[in-house]
Amino acid sequence: METIPQMRVTKRLGIVVLIVFFSLLIVHHLIVNSSASGLYRYQVSNADPFAWLSDSLEKPVAQNPENTPEEVILADASASNGSDSGNSTLEGFQWLHTWNHMKQLANISNGLPHANEAIDNARTAWENLTISVHNSSSKQIERERQCPYSVRRMNASTPDNGAFTIDIPCGLVVGSSVTIIGTPGSLSGNFRIDLVGTKLPGESGKPIVLHYNVRLTSDELTGGPVIVQNAFTASIGWGYEDRCPCGSSNNATEVDDLEQCNSMVGREEKGTINSKHHLNTKKSDNPSTYFPFKQGHLAIATLRIGLQGIHMTVDGKHITSFAYRAGLEPWFVTDVRVSGDFKLVSAIASGLPTSEDLENSYNLPMLKSSPITEGKDVDLLIGIFSTANNFKRRMAIRRTWMQYDAVRGGVVVVRFFVGLTSGVSAKYLMKTDDDAFVRVDEINSSVKQLNVSHGLLYGRINSDSGPHRNPESKWYISPEEWPEEKYPPWAHGPGYVVSQDIAKAIKGWYETSHLKMFKLEDVAMGIWINEMKKGGLHVQYKTDERIDSDGCKDGYIVAHYQEPRHILCMWEKFLMTNQATCCN
Repeated sequence: METIPQMRVTKRLGIVVLIVFFSLLIVHHLIVNSSASGLYRYQVSNADPFAWLSDSLEKPVAQNPENTPEEVILADASASNGSDSGNSTLEGFQWLHTWNHMKQLANISNGLPHANEAIDNARTAWENLTISVHNSSSKQIERERQCPYSVRRMNASTPDNGAFTIDIPCGLVVGSSVTIIGTPGSLSGNFRIDLVGTKLPGESGKPIVLHYNVRLTSDELTGGPVIVQNAFTASIGWGYEDRCPCGSSNNATEVDDLEQCNSMVGREEKGTINSKHHLNTKKSDNPSTYFPFKQGHLAIATLRIGLQGIHMTVDGKHITSFAYRAGLEPWFVTDVRVSGDFKLVSAIASGLPTSEDLENSYNLPMLKSSPITEGKDVDLLIGIFSTANNFKRRMAIRRTWMQYDAVRGGVVVVRFFVGLTSGVSAKYLMKTDDDAFVRVDEINSSVKQLNVSHGLLYGRINSDSGPHRNPESKWYISPEEWPEEKYPPWAHGPGYVVSQDIAKAIKGWYETSHLKMFKLEDVAMGIWINEMKKGGLHVQYKTDERIDSDGCKDGYIVAHYQEPRHILCMWEKFLMTNQATCCN
């Protein structure tokens, strides 16, 4: 009975010995042939497995003396796998120190397959990205230096050549402002603020977009204090003066819904003195005249650029508004000059167009004419008569009514007829001018509702007019040019539409030299269509009173004689209210 237990013990002992023997063999094999794996197991089983991270963070960061303080070169930033990406310059962001940690993982090749290649590629991508960001930032800083958002002149004391000058690098735009802080002197107190523009082609001197003349003494007309506003060009000279205070009739026209001259200026009022030490209120017996500037009194004057003109605010109160004169726009301004008996403390111009704003304002994909898709039906082609030097007018149209969905989608095609244009086939053709605002949606809808595909002349039809025989008239027509007393029906030039068959017939006459030329293009169209009528074409004249040929009236579908700033203003109002509201 004792023999059986002894055998079991012997058997178990033999199994244990075999297990120990094979374990020793395995351990010996791993130690000899897999030192890297041994290192890996040691790091995993170590009590502080992330100790190597702190060692990496303690490595010095070497400053690069050739770069700005914002740039550093990370010491030992490249992976130690034998590949070298060169002396890459990285921005000193804290998160870039991660590459020091990645180095340790790259050494454990058996633990992380393909670690070397992956980390090297990632490091290279990050370096390229940071260098790209740095280059973009440098370019942006340079652009901001060229066209800064604001320009300051603080603690001004000594004028340059008798005037203080503040340079305006990239002009003024709507929303820009120029603030002047100072005190009219005790001698006369008369001073001037001039917004001087860039020299125009063909002119000998620089224009003055605004001449703001404050006369506290010695005004010849009034004998009292007055503000005189004007503008100047070398070709025309000084324009008519806007004076404040002024008569009620001269103050009737508003600029950006503001009075040209605050009615309080020049008005007599009795001064009131309140005292903390007396219960009674004392009133001065001598009436005083309100005027925003006074000798020896500090004033804060701000010129603000609006859609229709320039507005002056003194000590927070609106004083004057000056409508832009023809051909003088705020983006012409290159410097602000303050001269006369005025002690300037400081001046600041803010809200200036920056380089980035200028780039964004010319968003080429949005401003370019939409391409014409081959095979796609075009309902309406709008041709805009323009001349090469009317760039501002064309840009205003590109930013406004050329952004209608119908235009962007290619249903309506808009093209400037600066030269010859061909190759566009459309059901209807519209002619307009570069100083007109066109309600594309309403024009296209109205033409569709007419449902006339042949012989159509749609516009502001004039059926009872004759040639001007006065040689002084802009529209003078001699008897040799048109002997008859009346014109055939014609549509006013700011906006009219003809059907495709009429456009093709005129094109055919032109190509065969059978087209009778006439210097009034809108009347000429009426004459040509009348010839087609005589030839058997059934012509339908459709008039629309909403086409305003003399200016703008609310509810328009075409408004004429609009300056670029008016067109921009009208588009802004339309986007806000979805109503056709005028701005002039």
